Amino acid sequence: MIRVLIADDHAVFRAGLRLLLSAQPDIAVVGEAGDGWQTLKQAEALQPDVILLDLTMPGMPGLQTLALLRQQVPQARVLILTMHEDEAYLRQALAEGAAGYIIKRATDEELVAAIRAVARGEIYIHPAMTRALLEDLIPAPKIPETPEPWENLSEREQQVLRLVAVGHTNQEIADRLGLSVKTVETYRARGMEKLGLRTRAQLVRYMIQKGLLKE
Repeated sequence: MIRVLIADDHAVFRAGLRLLLSAQPDIAVVGEAGDGWQTLKQAEALQPDVILLDLTMPGMPGLQTLALLRQQVPQARVLILTMHEDEAYLRQALAEGAAGYIIKRATDEELVAAIRAVARGEIYIHPAMTRALLEDLIPAPKIPETPEPWENLSEREQQVLRLVAVGHTNQEIADRLGLSVKTVETYRARGMEKLGLRTRAQLVRYMIQKGLLKE
């Protein structure tokens, strides 16, 4: 029996996963967690075989949670289950010791197959992400060593780009910061120009390389 811990901050999504997995004859959901710290606590207490880990939860960045899980429960296999389809997230997750990476738009059958694969000791990467990894369509941005471009951004530009990097839309950022959408677009464009970046994928990679998403 594969003992699974579900770590995701959306209770309805967790309930759906529990229903799906509980219907499998070889899988048992032994616990749930809604944030990074709770995930660590539950993992240590329950000692699951597989941990389904969302990368975007409150309390602690997902990649930091992953790194701590690998230290505290090294026998558990961590399968990333996320909305992020950026190659940079995939590479970083694998570097931190993830046993697999599957996106939330995957089918039920793909998710169950992924859990079984990592439980067998295999590495599982969703086909959509495998293509991105192999094709390597987006070249790494050339980041000058000095001076550090990020420090040249205003506080607002930094705030906006951090929120862009974790997947928020311009409207969501505007609502969160109390700004107009047009103002957010201006900060976003100006910040990207200062960093010499053109796409969100390049921004995500830049911020991961600089450790800015772990702060």
